[in-house]
Amino acid sequence: MTTYNWQQTDWPLFHYSLEQVEDDLMLFSEKVGWVSGILEALPETTRTEAIIDIILTEAIKTSEIEGEYPNRIDVLSSIRKNLGIHGNVEYIKDKSAEGLGKLMIDVRKTFKEPLTEEVLFYWHKLLMTDAQKIEVGKWRTHDDPMLIVSGAMGKQRIHFEAPPSNNVPVQMSRFLKWFNDTAPGGLDEIKKAPVRSAIAHLYFESIHPFEDGNGRIGRAIAEKALSQTIGRPIVLSLSNTIEKNKNLYYNTIEKAQQSNKITSWIEYFVKTTLDAQIEAEKQIEFTLRKAKFYDKYRSLINERQNLVIQRMFEEGPNGFEGGMNARKYIGITKTSKATATRDMQTLVEIGAFVLSGKAGGRSTSYQINLS
Repeated sequence: MTTYNWQQTDWPLFHYSLEQVEDDLMLFSEKVGWVSGILEALPETTRTEAIIDIILTEAIKTSEIEGEYPNRIDVLSSIRKNLGIHGNVEYIKDKSAEGLGKLMIDVRKTFKEPLTEEVLFYWHKLLMTDAQKIEVGKWRTHDDPMLIVSGAMGKQRIHFEAPPSNNVPVQMSRFLKWFNDTAPGGLDEIKKAPVRSAIAHLYFESIHPFEDGNGRIGRAIAEKALSQTIGRPIVLSLSNTIEKNKNLYYNTIEKAQQSNKITSWIEYFVKTTLDAQIEAEKQIEFTLRKAKFYDKYRSLINERQNLVIQRMFEEGPNGFEGGMNARKYIGITKTSKATATRDMQTLVEIGAFVLSGKAGGRSTSYQINLS
C-alpha cells in the first residue's frame, strides 16, 4: 500500500540536496538580472507589451495544463484592464477569462505581501467565477477522499490521495506559516528563489485544499515565491514550460509525493524555472522584433492583412506552425481565394512575408519577416 508524503512522520520536513543544480541556480540568477536589464532598456510601450505577452502566455498555459481553453482575447482584455491600460479594451464576454486575467495581475501586484487564507480564497473566487456545484472561496469540506486519478471510469489509476478535508485547515495554517517564514527576512528564509518556489508548489499541491483549481493556484503560488525571493515581479511563464511536457511534470510530482526526500523534484523544478527564464528572453526579443515590424509596415498593410499577421504573432517566437497559406488566410479573413493570394503576394513584395515552403500551388506558405 502506498504511503504518501503527508502520512509520513517527517512531514512536512523536506530533505534535498542542491549539489546537481548549483550551476543552474547561478545561471538563473544571472538571467534574471539580464532580462531585467533588457526590459529597462526597452521603450516603455514595448516593455509593457513584452510583459503583457508573458503574462498572457502564463494565463493561457496554466489553464491548458488542466485541459481548459479560455478565450484569449477576453484574457488579454482583462490583463490590460487590470494593469490600468484602458485603450482598445474590448467588452469581456467570458467571465472566467476575466477572473483569470485579474488573478494574474493580482499575483504580480501583491508579490511582496504575505500569503494568507484571505488571499487564497480571493484567488479561488477569481478563478472559479462561473463554477457551479463546488465550494468556492473556502477549503474543501466533503467527506470523500480527495484523489488525483487518471483513466476511464472503471479503469482509473490513483496517483495521489490528499489529506482528508477535516485536516485541511490545520495543514494550510502550517503551510502559510512556512511560506511567510521562508520569505525574505523571515525566520527560515530560503534565498534561492527556484528552490523556495519548488517546495511551495509541491507543499501546496500535496495538501490540495480546494475542491477544484489547485493546480492553477499552486502555480500562482510558485510565481509569488519566485517574485518575492528575487524582490521584483518575475518575468517568465512557468506554465508554458511545464505544458510543453506535462507528462514529465505529473510523473515527477507524483514520485515526489511519495516521500519527503525531494531532491529529484527540486532538480526538475529548478531546470524548469531556468528553461522558463530562457524562453522569456526569446519572448522579449520577439516582442521587440514585432514592434519594429509594425513600425516598418503598419501603414502599408490593410485590415485583412493585419488580422492575419496578428494571428500569426499569437504563436510567439517559434513562428506560425506550417506557415501561412491561402487556405489558412481564407479561414481567418473569410475572404476569397483570389483576394487571399493577392494580399499575401503584396506582403511578399513589400518584404513583410518571406517564403517558408516550396513556391507554387498548395504547398506555398509564408512566415512573417522579422529579420
